[in-house]
Amino acid sequence: MERKTIVITGGSDGIGAAAATQLKALGHNVIIVGRTENKTRALAERLGAPYHLADYTKLSDVKRLADELKTYDRIDVLMNNAGGAFNERTITEDGLEKTFQVNFFAEFYLTNLLLEKLCQNKTTVIQTTSVGANLLGTGFDVEDLNNEKNYSPGKAYGEAKLCNILFTRELNRRYGEKGIFAVAYEPGIVRSNFGSESMWFLNFAYHSVLKYLFTISPEKSAGGLVKLALGKAGEDFVCGETYSVSGRKFKVKFKDNDGEIAKRLWEKCEHSFIE
Repeated sequence: MERKTIVITGGSDGIGAAAATQLKALGHNVIIVGRTENKTRALAERLGAPYHLADYTKLSDVKRLADELKTYDRIDVLMNNAGGAFNERTITEDGLEKTFQVNFFAEFYLTNLLLEKLCQNKTTVIQTTSVGANLLGTGFDVEDLNNEKNYSPGKAYGEAKLCNILFTRELNRRYGEKGIFAVAYEPGIVRSNFGSESMWFLNFAYHSVLKYLFTISPEKSAGGLVKLALGKAGEDFVCGETYSVSGRKFKVKFKDNDGEIAKRLWEKCEHSFIE
């Protein structure tokens, strides 16, 4: 068996922690990235894995994290799994709306900072998205990434998760022939602490449970994430696509058939927000 080195952001809780545990049990090298030191360290020590800390509301933390990750011999899989749901529109110290930054832009930034290494290592880059992209993100306006118009917590969350899907497509278009295997993952409605501080998200989750009639455990959801991490592009998944926990392609409601919105999203993030 080929032993892979797998970086998992949002790796201290929920499906990130479950995926880390499963991958470690299979003999792979896992690098855990979390926001809270006590929780992240506890999991890392239990698994015998290295860990790094980063607060995604601070791009300086993301830059430091990238520098730390570059010291590893290789990265075979980068799981961009961090995220959060928030009640109010807040602007970070970097001038970005918090939901957009934590759920999408920090991951875009980290991936771009690591691009040279990821291409050299022929890395699989996995973006964790959400069914919220379909339920709440269909009104996405690429010219309003900071959510200045018609803000609501749900809309901001859904659109940020849609950005992960669009980013996956554009990452594949730009770097698929240069060594990166890009794929996105929709984990289902997971029983976890995610969104526990957000009343809107609890209401969203509740109504989603009624609509879909089930929730799944972090362990089951993480199984789909693990399959993508260990899978082969072209055989187990198609690059640029999004897959659900069932292993089937996730049908995205937002239409960007010619890829122009995904391209515009990348360009705006690259030129407007990165100095």
